[in-house]
Amino acid sequence: MLPDLSVVWVIGIVLLVTLILSQWLFKPLGQVMAAREGAVQAARALAAQAEERARQATEEFDKRTRAARQEVAQQMEQARRAAQSERAALLESARGQAGATLADASARLHTEAAEARARLERDVDQLAALIADRVLGRHTSQGH
Repeated sequence: MLPDLSVVWVIGIVLLVTLILSQWLFKPLGQVMAAREGAVQAARALAAQAEERARQATEEFDKRTRAARQEVAQQMEQARRAAQSERAALLESARGQAGATLADASARLHTEAAEARARLERDVDQLAALIADRVLGRHTSQGH
């Protein structure tokens, strides 16, 4: 049995449609998909590079931030030490001034006490003479 000629025509048309679809639809569609896949791969590579640069920039920022914090801490420590030294110097100066003032006041007090004793001794002598004169009934020229 021989196949009918219409079957051959159907097979030929199917082959021709397959060839046309392959050349005009599937091949360009495959090229577009391959180009798109290439673009996706390139974008992923760029994203990975950008991520690496961002990681490096973050590490550099963290490193600089730590260094700046350490520098600020050192400067604050130096300032604190300088302030403590200045405070100690001021305190020592104030103690010295207070000691000098105390010594001066003590010397003045001793001087004034000695002067007061001398005055009291003179006054005692005068009072004793005055009392003796009154007791003995003598009138002195120092009036009363």
